[in-house]
Amino acid sequence: MSSRWKRALARKPLESVLADAEASGLRRQLGAGSLLILGVANILGAGIYVMTGEAAASFAGPAVLLSFVLAGLACGFTGLCYAELSSVIPVSGSAYSYCQVTLGEGLAWALGWMIMLEYTLAAAAVAVGFSGYLLSLLGDMGISIPAALAVSSIGADQVGGHTALRLNGGVNLVAALAAMAAAVTLIFGVGRSSLANTVLVLIKVAVLVGFIAVGSRYVQAENWQPFLPANEGGFAYGWPGVLRAAAMLFFAYLGFETVSMAAAEARNPRRDVPIGILGSLVVCTVLYIAAAVVLTGLVPFRELGVADPVALAVDRIGWPGFAILIKIGALTGLGSVLLANAYGHSRMCLTMARDGLMPPVFTRVHARFGTPWKGNLILGSIAATLAATLPISVLGDLICLGIASAFIVVCISVMWLRTHRPDLRGGFRVPLGGVRIGKVWIGVVPVLGIAMCLSMMAPVLADMFTQVRRGDLLPATILTVYVVAGIAIYFFYGLRHSRRVGLAGEGSVA
Repeated sequence: MSSRWKRALARKPLESVLADAEASGLRRQLGAGSLLILGVANILGAGIYVMTGEAAASFAGPAVLLSFVLAGLACGFTGLCYAELSSVIPVSGSAYSYCQVTLGEGLAWALGWMIMLEYTLAAAAVAVGFSGYLLSLLGDMGISIPAALAVSSIGADQVGGHTALRLNGGVNLVAALAAMAAAVTLIFGVGRSSLANTVLVLIKVAVLVGFIAVGSRYVQAENWQPFLPANEGGFAYGWPGVLRAAAMLFFAYLGFETVSMAAAEARNPRRDVPIGILGSLVVCTVLYIAAAVVLTGLVPFRELGVADPVALAVDRIGWPGFAILIKIGALTGLGSVLLANAYGHSRMCLTMARDGLMPPVFTRVHARFGTPWKGNLILGSIAATLAATLPISVLGDLICLGIASAFIVVCISVMWLRTHRPDLRGGFRVPLGGVRIGKVWIGVVPVLGIAMCLSMMAPVLADMFTQVRRGDLLPATILTVYVVAGIAIYFFYGLRHSRRVGLAGEGSVA
């Protein structure tokens, strides 16, 4: 057992990680513009089109824009750390690969396992939002879908400022089909999907800007009063609600992490990946805040707790043609998020499988299209199942925990590299500096990133604890079973099949 722990703590040499990236078979064809679009494609969509309504209605009220600021700050500090690591370690696998080099294989597996949960749940959540907008658009055209095929098997309500679950008796087949469609589309190649993403991103940005421009003429200032509703217990409004809403919106910024996943397919990763990460984060944060201001100005915040809040808002404007245009834009936006999310998820699994920590089926690259097609289908099927059964609030909470865990490790990894390998320099370094305590470098930005991520996790964990006390065991059970399964897979499969390069007794990345 001691030898197993020793192997789990062994780190992979940086040189081996870089060599694996070059031998991956993936084509370097993405420039800074493509990476920026990839980030915007994955960020811009779910946050405003899906989660904003629930966050405002149940937790923050009009102060949901403050929640966007808090979530954006947490992602901004972490994004700076990602930018430095991606310029020093320009490979796919993102935080997983960074952790392999810095903290060891066992922790890298744990982190990668949580990121896989994050991507799977994010795909399911976005697919649920896609379903809501599609049904709204079809309704405008006089087409109705049976309710039993458009609602999740489990529903969620807010009771006393905390989440309570119930059985719905349906299955969201529309959302499941959306998740599978994204997985199938990615099979046909990153070049083709990148072109599709470019078109979808341009459409959804134009439509969202149109919503902001037109909707701002019809806002009613009284809908913003009170801006910060008084706390009604638990996380229902007030500052606790603002923080709880920020945790719910946290996953909407997942896209910049997907940019780092694409490092192995970037033409100049040391320069282009930081541009893609930071650029997409800034663009989307500004658009999110502007759209949230208009959304809460058009509809009283307590009415926004639906899967398609922007559709509800444009219907209030009273322009049927404009409402249809916005809904089409929302669908394209969510479609691009599904594509970008599926891309990041499959590349994460490809990287872990090449290290022997997952079954080799995830390494099967299509001879013609050059994509991990079998992995895409497997992951899409899992996301489709979750989209059909779980409510969006539960999906959002579990995603938050996965993202925050990954982000914390990324911040720690920057400090580890600065401490143990100060000679490594990429094209980007986090600003604001830091101090050395003994031999350990403590950076201002990484510490702020860790603190902000912990503040995102705290309300979700508190709410989950309250659910357990009330007998709603599902979210905690999903998380517990998933964590235990990850531990078992690593110790009974990963350690036996792990492909280590020169790791016998290593304690450094050199």
